[in-house]
Amino acid sequence: MQAVGIRRRGLTIDPAGEEEAPAARVGRLVRESPVVIFARRGCCMAHVMRRLLAAVGAHATVIELGSAEEEEEELAAAEGGGVPALFVGGDPVGGLEGLMRLHLSGRLVPRLRELGALCA
Repeated sequence: MQAVGIRRRGLTIDPAGEEEAPAARVGRLVRESPVVIFARRGCCMAHVMRRLLAAVGAHATVIELGSAEEEEEELAAAEGGGVPALFVGGDPVGGLEGLMRLHLSGRLVPRLRELGALCA
């Protein structure tokens, strides 16, 4: 699992010397960062999601799932409604459609502000 755009909030991909169950890993990654996207490498929808979030002043932690992370992908998809899967404040938003729905309803920026996820 490779993380792109790691924030300074203490995101740990692999805890030192510990073997972590996929469900525990996905849950921990979602809790450690206010905005997390689980996506396959090179996913154009995840790219659009990152661009939208950056446009409103938030930077997402993107967890790129490769073939070795099949269980993590299944868990993220089940929690987030598919892959790419966006989590904001630990809550599943869904994919690109869920993000757009949240943004167009006017609830995205206030939620990001509430979480302290907006850049100055």
